[in-house]
Amino acid sequence: MTDLYPLAILVIAIAVVFVLILRLKINAFIALITAATTVGILSPNVGLGEVMPAVATEFGSVCASIAIVIALAALIGQCLMESGAADKIVRVFVRGLGEKNASLSLLSSGYVLSVPVFFDTVFYLLVPLARAMRVRMGKNYLLFLMAISAGGAVTHSMVPPTPGPLAMAATLEIDLGAMIIVGAIIAVPMSISGWLFAILRDRQLDVPLRETQGLTLAELETLAQREEERLPSFFMAMLPIVLPVVLIASNTLAGALELGGLVREITAFLGNPNFALLASAAISLGLVAQHKGYSLAQLAKPVETALASGGLIILITAGGGSFGKMLVRADVGKTIGEMSQDFGVPVLLLCFLLGTLLKVAQGSGTVAMITVSAIMAPLVIDTPPGFHAVYVACAIGSGSLVGSWMNDSGFWVYKQMSGLTETEALQTWTPLLAVMGVVGYVVTQIAAILVPLV
Repeated sequence: MTDLYPLAILVIAIAVVFVLILRLKINAFIALITAATTVGILSPNVGLGEVMPAVATEFGSVCASIAIVIALAALIGQCLMESGAADKIVRVFVRGLGEKNASLSLLSSGYVLSVPVFFDTVFYLLVPLARAMRVRMGKNYLLFLMAISAGGAVTHSMVPPTPGPLAMAATLEIDLGAMIIVGAIIAVPMSISGWLFAILRDRQLDVPLRETQGLTLAELETLAQREEERLPSFFMAMLPIVLPVVLIASNTLAGALELGGLVREITAFLGNPNFALLASAAISLGLVAQHKGYSLAQLAKPVETALASGGLIILITAGGGSFGKMLVRADVGKTIGEMSQDFGVPVLLLCFLLGTLLKVAQGSGTVAMITVSAIMAPLVIDTPPGFHAVYVACAIGSGSLVGSWMNDSGFWVYKQMSGLTETEALQTWTPLLAVMGVVGYVVTQIAAILVPLV
């Protein structure tokens, strides 16, 4: 019989987070670290004397992977706003697509940019555009935020070379080209469903444009009224966004082509996300200096403002990551996997449910994808299910979108950068990803029946 104690730990940990943040209004970082500590104390796999070192170790491991990227992306976003680059991009988008289709431009941008870049980074880069659009149009702020999320979150979960889909392709022995093509195709109706849901939610909820730790609303209004001749060119405005994507993609392409020697060394250096965003940050600072006439000393202000905002995000994100990893140490994911397999449900439904359960349990969609694909690999490889294994990966990826809440770093990036409250984020981000995940599973199931590819 499966040990149910890890599930009891999960329930208690979730209750701790909800009570501290929603009921007692405790700072999210404190609440998440408290929840991680609670998991460690209750878990038989972690000695009492090792609880706090384990929490700190997991916190540090998350910081190592996200801290520099988040800090630099926050700086880039700040500079895009302050230099007028974000407003320039908005004006070009609106002219090209019309005001009614402004959200579609953000949807498609998020869809494309999240293929080679982490969703968190893409949201950081695009949210200044959403804020600038809101200032210029005076409405639809929530729609713009959710459109970015609808495009970015889907390809992050379905299309290599993002880590989750890439790992699933390797574990399930799926041709990478097939994973890219099928994942990208299924991601299209997922994104469209998310966009339609965003339109509905924007009509239901009146979410104002609030102050964040970036530019004030008064400064945004001033920038929005600036004459276009004083703004950066469209090429220079887009460069800080496109450059990191190109550099990171070059490293991915070099790896896919199995290039070696000096070329591989160069692309590995230039395509590292930390360096790619450092180069982009330098260009962004140059735009501020050029278009606001700042000296090097005066550039200290936007840098300090951005890093203060980014520092808070890093703390909260790493706190959520520590919480999720402590749940993994408590065997929550393992227990859920064993219980699900015992029920003998259909393969694709099992993949979807496992992805969902692991996402809820530990917060990371990437971890959910890697773990569930490892659980399913023996079954899929040894006993082929009658359709291509790529559909197994797509079902897992769809499930990994469902159940995103306070232990997911994406939740906090969405909430903090947009100025939403915790409740507003739960009312918008969480159901948005759930809608797209369910649509992804349904489309995957239909495709597996109609086009089995075997």
